[in-house]
Amino acid sequence: MTLAPRPGILEVAPYVGGEAAIPGRNRAIRLASNENPLGASPMAAAAYAGLKDELHRYPDGGAAELREALGRSEGIDPARIVCGAGSDEIIALLVRGYAGSGDEVLHSAHGFLMYSIAARTAGATPVAAPERDLTADVDALLERVTPRTRLLFLANPNNPTGSCLGRAELVRLRAGLRDDVLLVLDAAYAEYVDDRDYEAGADMVEAGDNVIMTRTFSKIHGLAALRLGWAYCPPAVADVLNRVRGPFNVSQAAQTAGIAALGDHGHVERSRRHNGKWRAWLIEALRALGLQPYPSAGNFVLVRFADAPAQSADAALAHLKGAGVLVRGMAAYGLPDCLRITVGTEQELAAVVAALGDFLGAGDGA
Repeated sequence: MTLAPRPGILEVAPYVGGEAAIPGRNRAIRLASNENPLGASPMAAAAYAGLKDELHRYPDGGAAELREALGRSEGIDPARIVCGAGSDEIIALLVRGYAGSGDEVLHSAHGFLMYSIAARTAGATPVAAPERDLTADVDALLERVTPRTRLLFLANPNNPTGSCLGRAELVRLRAGLRDDVLLVLDAAYAEYVDDRDYEAGADMVEAGDNVIMTRTFSKIHGLAALRLGWAYCPPAVADVLNRVRGPFNVSQAAQTAGIAALGDHGHVERSRRHNGKWRAWLIEALRALGLQPYPSAGNFVLVRFADAPAQSADAALAHLKGAGVLVRGMAAYGLPDCLRITVGTEQELAAVVAALGDFLGAGDGA
């Protein structure tokens, strides 16, 4: 008899992150993983370094001090916060706690890949609802709710498309769901949104029993290396997550740096201003090259190459890599004619635009 994993596990396509290095080059311009180009908060970095003499100690399993800091920062109840090793872990824990064989996990067609991966690893079936103009379609999502649906994941803003739904659409989505379907609002990029109509999800969590908001320290706080995320939940959901998570799932280094990052309001505001300025610049520069960038509420821009004669996203990706620039191919998201470009520094964005200009010029026979 051959040792075998549980049925369905070998059908899971492992998540592959953005490239971080180019063989033969000492340094690459990394615009593939939506990292903060300004780095981590200096206050967070100092707090992290200060733990060097405490590495033999176990972390606080309940992340109490971090949850209290989040409660003060966000104006929410710390008792309803659950912390995880990145919001990826929170997503996996939610599926593990609420779905299994015979159940369905619903998400939009171009939503974060971890939704379908988490569903399959739990034995559930992922269901993708078509989008409208690369934006989650509330009607399409509701039409695909069945008696087997247990969770609905909505990334808002969405990665990789950059699109975002306003509060009225979120409320309409929640109103159309049964009370036994969990609506998970993945707000990883919430801090970058400048639309007054935007709702990250905390108010909706407090208004009912089946809405969860997930957040991360990986983006605007620049702590991607430490893997720190959190969820704001109804009390019963927080109880479930605390039962299924590991006892020390968040390192003390991540907790300490996260608390410091929450207090560094200057770093958050600088990061937000930088992103707004250079995201707009990048979109205009891509349009000037004859490409099709999409509006974005995040710290990245999705750009389509379909209208560029004789060009392809794969060829552009290879050309950029040859020029020392790493961006993200989108074939895994069902967008093979697109690339996703993180909003980097002024110098990094100038480099990617120049390299794309060279690529398009060569394609035209110049």
